[in-house]
Amino acid sequence: MAKPERKGRGGYKDRPQPEYEQRIIDLARVTRVMAGGKRMRFRAAVVLGDKKGKVGWGIAKGADVAIAVAKAVAQAQKKMIKVRIVDETIPHQIEVKFKASRIMIKPAVKGTGIIAGGAVRSVLELAGVPNVYSKILSKTSNKVSNIQATFKALLALQYAPDAASVSTEDQVSLDEVKSMERDLDKEEELEKEQQRLLKKAGLEVDQTGAAVKAKVRT
Repeated sequence: MAKPERKGRGGYKDRPQPEYEQRIIDLARVTRVMAGGKRMRFRAAVVLGDKKGKVGWGIAKGADVAIAVAKAVAQAQKKMIKVRIVDETIPHQIEVKFKASRIMIKPAVKGTGIIAGGAVRSVLELAGVPNVYSKILSKTSNKVSNIQATFKALLALQYAPDAASVSTEDQVSLDEVKSMERDLDKEEELEKEQQRLLKKAGLEVDQTGAAVKAKVRT
């Protein structure tokens, strides 16, 4: 006998469907040495998409994982881009480089599906590209850089009607991506400075994020 559908308060039909699907691509614990000691936080990189051509990404920090993810999702919602699908794939092959990451994306025939891996696959799936082939040409394992390289490629796609111009919406998103790139560069510089100070003080960071006395190597 089939189970009756639940209706009314708390029923399945009353639950609102989310507008965008989200995926956590990278989750890391970061620490910073302050004047009063170390401060530990969590950093989350999230990709958001409706699988109908709209996709965005965000990266944020928080005191715990839930706060970091919520802030990253809010950031991604403000930086959505529109990806146009041509014949159920992208219009042409493209290869881009972002920092140490270099990726190649090219069209695929109907029925191929998404042939890609890692963060690139997540972005293409949430963007709603049905058939596409992608390959990460670099050796870097930095997921954030691979995400940014993928978005750079999607923003650089040219279409027949407006091949000579970029839409205002996409241009704003590209400027915001560049702003996030500067923020990441600043964060990397701070982490390098932290490591230098710890090394000078004869300390190192263990697996729990705590500063401990460095081991003497013989």
